[in-house]
Formats: sequence, structure tokens, C-alpha cells
Amino acid sequence: MTAPGTPAPPVLEVNPDLQQLLTTPIRSLPGSETGGFGRKHRLEAQVTAAEELAFRLQRALIATVGELHALGALEASELTVEIERRKALIEHLDSEAASRKESITAQAQDQLHQIGLQATAANAELHRVNAELERARQSLVVTRDEALLQEVGVYEYTHPLEDAVAYKAKLESIKTDYKALAKGDKAISSVSNWQVNGSAAAGRKMVREFSKLMLRAYNADADNLVRTMRPYKLRSAVDRLQKTRETITRLGSTMDMHITDAYHRLRVQELQLTADYRAKTEEEKERIREQRAREREEEKAQRELLKEQEKLEKERAHLRSAIAKLEDNGDTAAAAELTAKLEAIDTAFENVLARQANSATGYVYVISNRGAFGANMVKIGMTRRLEPLDRVNELGDASVPFRFDVHAMVFSEDARGLESRLHETFAEHRVNKVNLRREFFHVTPQQVRGALAKLAGEHLLEYTDEPEAYEWRASGGEPRPA
Repeated sequence: MTAPGTPAPPVLEVNPDLQQLLTTPIRSLPGSETGGFGRKHRLEAQVTAAEELAFRLQRALIATVGELHALGALEASELTVEIERRKALIEHLDSEAASRKESITAQAQDQLHQIGLQATAANAELHRVNAELERARQSLVVTRDEALLQEVGVYEYTHPLEDAVAYKAKLESIKTDYKALAKGDKAISSVSNWQVNGSAAAGRKMVREFSKLMLRAYNADADNLVRTMRPYKLRSAVDRLQKTRETITRLGSTMDMHITDAYHRLRVQELQLTADYRAKTEEEKERIREQRAREREEEKAQRELLKEQEKLEKERAHLRSAIAKLEDNGDTAAAAELTAKLEAIDTAFENVLARQANSATGYVYVISNRGAFGANMVKIGMTRRLEPLDRVNELGDASVPFRFDVHAMVFSEDARGLESRLHETFAEHRVNKVNLRREFFHVTPQQVRGALAKLAGEHLLEYTDEPEAYEWRASGGEPRPA
């Protein structure tokens, strides 16, 4: 019991059972009251209270030990036991981790092995597919026009002849030769000892009919290739005809059936001559178009020269009449002035006559169209017109979106020769290497001026590096450099 006036002991922050035990007075325990109980009952009540107190003390002790353990207040021996237990637990976990690692490693190695097998199988399949693709490519004939056009350059004649008439005559000769082979049964070869149901005659009939069928298929393909021949398709056409021959050989292998070398060679020559004939025909047409264009340009020049000649003749007649009147009136000063003008007109008249007589005299022009063809591309041409800009303006008509700009204008007594020399100088830079009438080149005006500087006797009338390109720039093109 606590004496009156004595301060109560401090209450620890412990578990509820211990706190209740420490704060509950002894007298409040059950059975401590005085009352109508006998001594036996009081003793029994005290024993019961003592048992309950012991039970509560046990619970509080257990809780306190747990808290002390949590606070690190266990005895050294107990801590040693706990450490050993933790070590054993750690070793057990390490053992499980090692076992798990070995299991995962084994699984990973197994999966890696499976992946290796799959990769080997995939490589083998890829090799097989590539081999099949290569075989397919060998049996495939490329016939796409755009692919062939990318490879074509200037056409080289397989059988050079003079003109289209000579090619046509040679083609007729080739046709006569392979038709003779077909009539003489020398177009396709096959076995002759084939039997059908024991009959040699029936066997020969079957082989003959099957041979005709195969030859007809071959000729149908050959005729179609001749009919659709274009010069740039020659190589693919020859390849396709060869594949057709190989297919017939494969299908008729049982009867040893194949197109003879002589017949196939003649049909290949027919393809080559047809390509040459088409190329030569187009070349001659182009030459005719070019000649007609030159003739039209020459006619325009001659009309202009004739008109200028008539104009100068009228002026000469007018001046002569005026000079005669002035001389009759005694105005020698005015007559002398008009005589000087007459001499200038006589000189111009003689120049016109000279240009009429010399068809090579004219102007070589270097022009560009930035908006239509981009930078670093010029056209190098010539004209015999009295006013060369008239020709330039005609070229910039509605067929192109913008007008041409003039970079250089050269007067020459041999304008055609000068034009040809410039074309030869920049032949490697020609845009259209097939149609030489298209006089466009991937060069700059400075390069053309450098070439002109090396040619003696030419008169450069005007030159401009940067094109005006007014219409293009006003339509949204890039501004002209300052």
C-alpha cells in the first residue's frame, strides 16, 4: 500500500495488462472486502484472487519479455540463440536462392539451346527460299517497260544497215529462211521410234501432231514478240523466247522434243532486225522532223530577209530621189547628209543579201527556264532570224509555264558550226541522249561562256549569269539575289 501523501510511482508505457496490474490497489482485488463471509470463504476468495493475480503477472511478464526482446534487452545467451536462428534462416534463404538460380540458369540454357536450334532451322529455310527465289529469277523474264527504260541508253544496232528499207528486205529474207525450215520439218526435232499401243505408225502420228502443237506455241510467242517489239525491249524479248524454247524442251523431254538451233537462231535474228528496223525508222522520222523544223525556221528567216530587203530598197529609192531633188535645188549640204544615210542603207542592204546567200549566218543563243526546268540547265540553239529574240519568244509559248531567259547571244557567220561545236563540248551533259533535237544540257551559263571564250572569231553580243525569271519569281519562286 502507498502511504498517504507519498507520490505515486511513475507509470511506464508498457502493455495494458502490466499497466493495469501496476495501477490497481491491492484492496480492490476480489475477496479483500470485509462483509458477511466466513473465514473459509475469505481464504478461498484470497486464493482465487492470488491465482488471478499470478495469471495476470504471467501474462504481463510474457508481454514485458516480448517488449524487452523488441527493445534489445534480452540476455546475451538469448541474443546468441536469436542470432544463430537468424543465421540459419539466412543460410536457408541463400541455399534456396542458389537452388533457384541454378534452376533458372538451367532453364535459360535450355531455352537458348532451343533458340539456337530454331535459328539453325530458320537459316536453313532461308537458304532454301533464297535458292528457290534464284531459280525463279532465272526463269523470269523482266518485261516491265519502266524497268527496261531505266537501263536503256543510246540504241546500238545489232545488224547495222544503211536505212529502214535495207532492214525490211533483210527481215523478209529471214522470214523466208525459217519458213523453209518449218516446211522441211527442220524447225523442231523429236524421236522417231515412238509407239502407241504397239503401233509405230500411230506413235509417229502422235509425235508429229504434238511437234506441230509445240512449234505453233513457240511461233505464237515469237510472232507476238515481233509484233510488240520496241528497241529497248530487245534483250528481254530474246530472253523470253529462249525461256519458251526451254519450256518446250522440258515438256517434250519424254519424246526428246526441242526447237532446233537453226530455227531458233533465225527467229532471234528476226527479233534483232525488227528492233533495228524500228530504231532506224524512228531515227529517220526524227531526222525528217528535224529537217522540216529547220526548213520552217529557214523559211521564216528568208521571209524576214526578203521583207527587210524590200524595205531597204524602198528606203534607197526614196533617198536617191530626195538627193536628186536637193542637188537640182543646189542644196549640197542636205544632199551630202542624205548621201551618208544612203551609204548606211546600202551597207545594210548588202548585209541582207549576204545573209540570204549564206545559210550558215545567224545567232547562237543560250537560254534557260528556271521555273520549268530548274537551275543549271540551259538550251543551246541557233536561229537565222533577223531578230533572234523572236525565236526565243516562240520557244516560250504556251507549251512551257514560263518564258525563257537569255544568258548569251552570239552572232556568227557559221552559226550552225558554232552550235555543233558547243553541242559536242557538252555532249556528256546532254539531258536527252536519244533525241538530239532536244538541245538541253545540264550545264551553267558560266560553263558555256568559258567554252565560247576558247573559240576565236565569235562575237558575244550579250551575256547574263543570273536569269531574270520574272514570271517564275512573281509566281512564288525564290527571289532574285541582290
